[in-house]
Amino acid sequence: MNQNQSTYAKLIKTHAQRLGFLSCGISKAEFLAEEAPRLEQWLKAGMHGQMAYMENHFDKRLDPTLLVPGAKSVVSLLYNYYPQQKQDKDSFKISKYAYGEDYHFVVKDKLKELMHVLTEEIGEIGGRVFVDSAPVLDKVWAAKSGLGWIGKHSNLLSKKTGSFFFVAELIIDLDLEYDHPVTDHCGTCTACINACPTQAIIKPYVVDGSKCISYATIELKEAIPKSFSGQMDDWMFGCDVCQDVCPWNRFSKPHSESRFNPKPELLQLDKNAWRELTEEVFGELFKKSAVKRTKYTGLMRNIAFLDRDTSSQ
Repeated sequence: MNQNQSTYAKLIKTHAQRLGFLSCGISKAEFLAEEAPRLEQWLKAGMHGQMAYMENHFDKRLDPTLLVPGAKSVVSLLYNYYPQQKQDKDSFKISKYAYGEDYHFVVKDKLKELMHVLTEEIGEIGGRVFVDSAPVLDKVWAAKSGLGWIGKHSNLLSKKTGSFFFVAELIIDLDLEYDHPVTDHCGTCTACINACPTQAIIKPYVVDGSKCISYATIELKEAIPKSFSGQMDDWMFGCDVCQDVCPWNRFSKPHSESRFNPKPELLQLDKNAWRELTEEVFGELFKKSAVKRTKYTGLMRNIAFLDRDTSSQ
């Protein structure tokens, strides 16, 4: 390893911290040989449900050099979204990551700024920024670069900060000093498996996406299957149960990103107000929000399903 590889790695981490990222780790851009059979098995078992896009670009998911020709390094970054205030317990629930502005915009802005600064200080760098919007196995890369381990609920976990963060990457053509994976600290704990309302965590480290409440409320475009009846736990967009019960999340600290702060009314609306939500108010409330993914009709479908659940109990 030459001096530049170490110097540049430190420079990237220093700027990442300055820009508000929780942590930054670096790994070599190479084919993910261990992941290939796991991904293939998961897809063959149909655990991606109707998320057909998961079947696309199989090779690119496993090899970053196919996404970014000449790639040498994957720089993984974590960005905190744990909120200071939470929704009322008696309301229909939204996953905490979607309280404020859509993370794709917020985190991508930070990544672009990081790339700009690095180009200014190092020189021309070939590469791309990624925030959950391309075939990149972000949690695998983050674990490979020592930012945490993949827990039994399949989320990335850190001893210092838990799991309420976004994972993003720079895939660049720069040789750098690489970090090493950390050990798994789930131990014998099965809190996430026991708490999952739909038993979507079919065994440690394996989640059947088609059974997940997040899938049913966001990804699924047709009617929610009856198999979800009585198991939705009032979630109308996403689900945080497996993270909420994880002992490591007692170390989560509120974020300091103003763009992630929810509009006050989001935390104040009760169930009746959600039921009576108009398309106009939906548009204002979720103007730049990830909730727009499910659209007004999708959110109202989810609320109607939860209401049918309640009335049939």
